[in-house]
Amino acid sequence: MKKLRIVLDTNVVVSAAIKPDGLEGLIVELVISRELALFVSAELIAEYEMVFGRPKFARINPARIGRLLHLLKDQATMVTPGDIVTESKDEPDNRFLECAEEADADYLVTGDKRHFPKNWKSTRIVNSREFIQVVQEQAALEK
Repeated sequence: MKKLRIVLDTNVVVSAAIKPDGLEGLIVELVISRELALFVSAELIAEYEMVFGRPKFARINPARIGRLLHLLKDQATMVTPGDIVTESKDEPDNRFLECAEEADADYLVTGDKRHFPKNWKSTRIVNSREFIQVVQEQAALEK
């Protein structure tokens, strides 16, 4: 079966850094092990870095953050969105929709679905629990 194409909202990446053994950490591990195809844009990488620079995340080991961001950048496919999206009321979240559209992503994984439509073009918006369920169902079909 084909690799699922995904975009990760910043809150998923932050959660993976805070709790590597949680669902978000598992998703990142699946990206790092190349079982999922992660797509990012320059704007998403900039947001990840900006958010990790906030004082409230200063307690997270900077080396862990650096390794995580390096691994994600290394495994991700960079896209340059061509269309400007204004769907989300939370303007920065439109960058995730733009990336998902350009990447033809199957899923945008977020911890805050209320900022996004249920679907965007061919991309389904899901939380981490829903996404892991999809991954598990796909794995069961492959057996």
